[in-house]
Amino acid sequence: MRKALPVFLIVLIAVLAGAFTFNFWRDRSKGDDAPFGGPFQLVATNGQPITEEAFRTHPSAIFFGFTHCPDVCPTTLFELDGWLKQLGPEGEPIRAYFVTVDPERDTVETMKSYVGNVSDRIIGITGEPDKMAAMLKFHHVYFRKVPSENGETGDYTMDHTASIFLLDAKGRFRGTIAYGEKPDTALEKLKRLAAG
Repeated sequence: MRKALPVFLIVLIAVLAGAFTFNFWRDRSKGDDAPFGGPFQLVATNGQPITEEAFRTHPSAIFFGFTHCPDVCPTTLFELDGWLKQLGPEGEPIRAYFVTVDPERDTVETMKSYVGNVSDRIIGITGEPDKMAAMLKFHHVYFRKVPSENGETGDYTMDHTASIFLLDAKGRFRGTIAYGEKPDTALEKLKRLAAG
Protein backbone atom coordinates (compact mmCIF):
# COMPACT_ATOMS: atom_id res chain seq x y z
CA MET A 1 0.00 0.00 0.00
CA ARG A 2 2.85 2.38 0.80
CA LYS A 3 4.37 1.88 -2.65
CA ALA A 4 1.06 2.70 -4.36
CA LEU A 5 0.73 6.11 -2.74
CA PRO A 6 3.62 7.82 -4.57
CA VAL A 7 2.41 6.37 -7.89
CA PHE A 8 -1.12 7.59 -7.14
CA LEU A 9 0.20 11.08 -6.34
CA ILE A 10 2.26 11.16 -9.52
CA VAL A 11 -0.75 10.12 -11.60
CA LEU A 12 -2.96 12.70 -9.85
CA ILE A 13 -0.45 15.49 -10.48
CA ALA A 14 -0.09 14.42 -14.12
CA VAL A 15 -3.88 14.39 -14.59
CA LEU A 16 -4.27 17.84 -13.01
CA ALA A 17 -1.42 19.26 -15.07
CA GLY A 18 -2.89 17.72 -18.21
CA ALA A 19 -6.33 19.17 -17.49
CA PHE A 20 -4.83 22.62 -16.91
CA THR A 21 -2.82 22.43 -20.13
CA PHE A 22 -5.80 21.14 -22.12
CA ASN A 23 -8.08 23.94 -20.87
CA PHE A 24 -5.43 26.58 -21.43
CA TRP A 25 -4.65 25.54 -25.00
CA ARG A 26 -8.32 24.91 -25.80
CA ASP A 27 -8.98 28.54 -24.97
CA ARG A 28 -5.89 29.64 -26.90
CA SER A 29 -7.04 27.65 -29.93
CA LYS A 30 -9.78 30.22 -30.45
CA GLY A 31 -7.03 32.13 -32.22
CA ASP A 32 -4.21 34.46 -31.33
CA ASP A 33 -6.63 37.38 -31.52
CA ALA A 34 -8.89 36.00 -28.78
CA PRO A 35 -8.54 37.79 -25.43
CA PHE A 36 -7.40 35.67 -22.49
CA GLY A 37 -9.89 34.98 -19.69
CA GLY A 38 -13.53 35.89 -19.71
CA PRO A 39 -16.10 38.43 -18.54
CA PHE A 40 -16.17 39.67 -14.95
CA GLN A 41 -17.71 42.46 -12.88
CA LEU A 42 -15.62 43.21 -9.81
CA VAL A 43 -14.44 46.21 -7.78
CA ALA A 44 -11.12 48.09 -7.97
CA THR A 45 -9.38 49.61 -4.96
CA ASN A 46 -10.71 53.05 -5.89
CA GLY A 47 -14.19 51.65 -5.22
CA GLN A 48 -15.17 51.77 -8.90
CA PRO A 49 -16.48 48.79 -10.88
CA ILE A 50 -13.95 47.02 -13.06
CA THR A 51 -14.55 44.55 -15.90
CA GLU A 52 -12.51 42.51 -18.35
CA GLU A 53 -12.26 45.63 -20.54
CA ALA A 54 -9.57 46.92 -18.17
CA PHE A 55 -7.33 44.11 -19.44
CA ARG A 56 -8.09 44.92 -23.08
CA THR A 57 -7.14 48.57 -23.42
CA HIS A 58 -3.52 48.57 -22.21
CA PRO A 59 -0.78 45.99 -21.74
CA SER A 60 -1.41 44.39 -18.35
CA ALA A 61 0.69 42.68 -15.68
CA ILE A 62 -1.65 40.73 -13.41
CA PHE A 63 -0.72 39.01 -10.16
CA PHE A 64 -3.14 36.81 -8.23
CA GLY A 65 -2.65 36.59 -4.46
CA PHE A 66 -4.01 37.64 -1.08
CA THR A 67 -3.27 40.18 1.64
CA HIS A 68 -2.58 37.65 4.41
CA CYS A 69 0.17 36.07 2.29
CA PRO A 70 3.39 35.92 4.35
CA ASP A 71 6.05 36.24 1.65
CA VAL A 72 5.28 35.44 -2.01
CA CYS A 73 2.67 38.19 -2.51
CA PRO A 74 4.43 41.11 -0.83
CA THR A 75 7.72 40.13 -2.49
CA THR A 76 6.12 39.88 -5.94
CA LEU A 77 4.26 43.19 -5.61
CA PHE A 78 7.39 44.94 -4.36
CA GLU A 79 9.42 43.53 -7.27
CA LEU A 80 6.75 44.41 -9.84
CA ASP A 81 6.60 47.98 -8.56
CA GLY A 82 10.41 48.20 -8.70
CA TRP A 83 10.55 46.90 -12.27
CA LEU A 84 7.93 49.39 -13.42
CA LYS A 85 9.90 52.21 -11.79
CA GLN A 86 13.09 51.02 -13.48
CA LEU A 87 11.37 51.10 -16.86
CA GLY A 88 10.32 54.71 -16.28
CA PRO A 89 8.47 56.28 -19.23
CA GLU A 90 9.10 53.12 -21.27
CA GLY A 91 6.82 51.19 -18.92
CA GLU A 92 4.02 53.76 -18.71
CA PRO A 93 1.67 51.86 -21.07
CA ILE A 94 1.55 48.91 -18.64
CA ARG A 95 -1.28 48.67 -16.11
CA ALA A 96 -0.51 46.45 -13.12
CA TYR A 97 -3.15 44.60 -11.11
CA PHE A 98 -3.26 42.60 -7.88
CA VAL A 99 -6.29 40.28 -7.96
CA THR A 100 -7.30 38.58 -4.71
CA VAL A 101 -7.83 34.84 -4.39
CA ASP A 102 -9.24 35.45 -0.87
CA PRO A 103 -12.28 37.73 -1.24
CA GLU A 104 -13.69 36.63 2.13
CA ARG A 105 -10.98 38.66 3.89
CA ASP A 106 -9.81 40.98 1.13
CA THR A 107 -12.39 43.76 1.11
CA VAL A 108 -11.93 46.90 -0.99
CA GLU A 109 -10.56 48.79 2.02
CA THR A 110 -8.19 45.96 2.95
CA MET A 111 -6.89 45.74 -0.61
CA LYS A 112 -6.56 49.52 -0.89
CA SER A 113 -4.47 49.72 2.28
CA TYR A 114 -2.33 46.69 1.41
CA VAL A 115 -1.56 47.68 -2.16
CA GLY A 116 -1.16 51.36 -1.24
CA ASN A 117 1.64 50.44 1.17
CA VAL A 118 3.59 48.89 -1.70
CA SER A 119 2.82 50.83 -4.87
CA ASP A 120 0.87 53.66 -6.45
CA ARG A 121 1.07 51.85 -9.83
CA ILE A 122 -0.73 48.65 -8.87
CA ILE A 123 -4.53 48.45 -8.76
CA GLY A 124 -6.18 45.94 -6.42
CA ILE A 125 -9.22 43.96 -7.54
CA THR A 126 -11.73 42.15 -5.32
CA GLY A 127 -15.42 41.26 -5.29
CA GLU A 128 -18.04 38.82 -4.13
CA PRO A 129 -16.63 35.29 -3.60
CA ASP A 130 -18.71 33.65 -6.35
CA LYS A 131 -17.77 36.35 -8.87
CA MET A 132 -14.10 36.10 -7.88
CA ALA A 133 -14.17 32.31 -8.25
CA ALA A 134 -15.61 32.62 -11.76
CA MET A 135 -13.01 35.21 -12.76
CA LEU A 136 -10.16 33.08 -11.41
CA LYS A 137 -11.47 30.04 -13.28
CA PHE A 138 -11.68 32.01 -16.54
CA HIS A 139 -8.03 32.99 -16.10
CA HIS A 140 -6.88 29.45 -15.23
CA VAL A 141 -5.64 30.51 -11.79
CA TYR A 142 -5.08 27.77 -9.23
CA PHE A 143 -6.25 28.64 -5.70
CA ARG A 144 -7.15 26.57 -2.65
CA LYS A 145 -7.96 27.40 0.96
CA VAL A 146 -5.64 25.60 3.40
CA PRO A 147 -6.69 25.39 7.07
CA SER A 148 -4.13 26.67 9.56
CA GLU A 149 -1.87 24.08 11.17
CA ASN A 150 -2.55 25.59 14.60
CA GLY A 151 -6.18 24.45 14.31
CA GLU A 152 -7.73 27.83 15.10
CA THR A 153 -11.27 28.09 13.76
CA GLY A 154 -11.49 30.32 10.70
CA ASP A 155 -7.71 30.67 10.39
CA TYR A 156 -6.36 29.65 7.00
CA THR A 157 -3.92 30.45 4.25
CA MET A 158 -4.24 30.15 0.47
CA ASP A 159 -2.30 28.13 -2.07
CA HIS A 160 -2.31 29.92 -5.43
CA THR A 161 -0.62 30.46 -8.76
CA ALA A 162 2.43 32.62 -8.09
CA SER A 163 3.27 33.96 -11.55
CA ILE A 164 2.55 37.39 -13.02
CA PHE A 165 0.38 37.05 -16.13
CA LEU A 166 1.27 39.31 -19.05
CA LEU A 167 -1.49 40.39 -21.46
CA ASP A 168 -1.06 42.67 -24.45
CA ALA A 169 -3.22 45.73 -25.19
CA LYS A 170 -5.92 43.51 -26.71
CA GLY A 171 -6.02 41.22 -23.69
CA ARG A 172 -4.13 38.40 -25.37
CA PHE A 173 -1.90 36.17 -23.25
CA ARG A 174 1.77 36.93 -23.88
CA GLY A 175 3.55 35.00 -21.13
CA THR A 176 4.36 35.07 -17.45
CA ILE A 177 6.98 36.27 -15.03
CA ALA A 178 7.64 33.40 -12.64
CA TYR A 179 8.12 33.85 -8.91
CA GLY A 180 11.85 34.25 -8.38
CA GLU A 181 12.49 35.15 -12.05
CA LYS A 182 15.83 36.88 -12.66
CA PRO A 183 15.27 40.66 -12.56
CA ASP A 184 16.93 41.22 -15.95
CA THR A 185 14.66 38.63 -17.56
CA ALA A 186 11.56 40.11 -15.92
CA LEU A 187 12.51 43.61 -17.09
CA GLU A 188 13.04 42.40 -20.65
CA LYS A 189 9.61 40.74 -20.67
CA LEU A 190 7.97 43.94 -19.41
CA LYS A 191 9.82 46.00 -22.03
CA ARG A 192 8.52 43.75 -24.81
CA LEU A 193 5.03 43.93 -23.34
CA ALA A 194 5.10 47.73 -23.18
CA ALA A 195 6.43 47.98 -26.74
CA GLY A 196 3.57 45.83 -28.04
